[in-house]
Amino acid sequence: MDRIACLCTNVRRAALALTSIYDEALAPHGLKVTQFSLLRAVERHGQPNLTSLASATGLDRSTLGRNLRLLEGAGLVRLSPGEDQRERAVSLTPEGAARVHGAARTWRRLQDSLEASLGGEAERLVAAAERVTAMARPGRGQGELR
Repeated sequence: MDRIACLCTNVRRAALALTSIYDEALAPHGLKVTQFSLLRAVERHGQPNLTSLASATGLDRSTLGRNLRLLEGAGLVRLSPGEDQRERAVSLTPEGAARVHGAARTWRRLQDSLEASLGGEAERLVAAAERVTAMARPGRGQGELR
């Protein structure tokens, strides 16, 4: 693979590689890492509405809605009316909770293994990812990138 200076290309390559590693590990549970992450977010937030879940995950509502409909079709989440007529709430089904619980052990083993392989770079990787993500938040002008 060509060594290039482009930050975006290098981060995309790393993201694709990590996604592949996590997807392979979670495959026995019938999940991809994107699905697992979304299910874990629902688990962490209880019965969030779509707006708060979108904010928590960094997904736009359209993408979030599509992903949740797939998980609903698989019987892993339930979408129901929220407190407001215009809003919907999401919760894990018993099958979804069981799937997340089983996959979480696999995820933890892989996470520990990757952290051990990366050493101190793991924390720096997460910190850099958080800083880059913050640069793209709405309301931030390009002049504020540092």
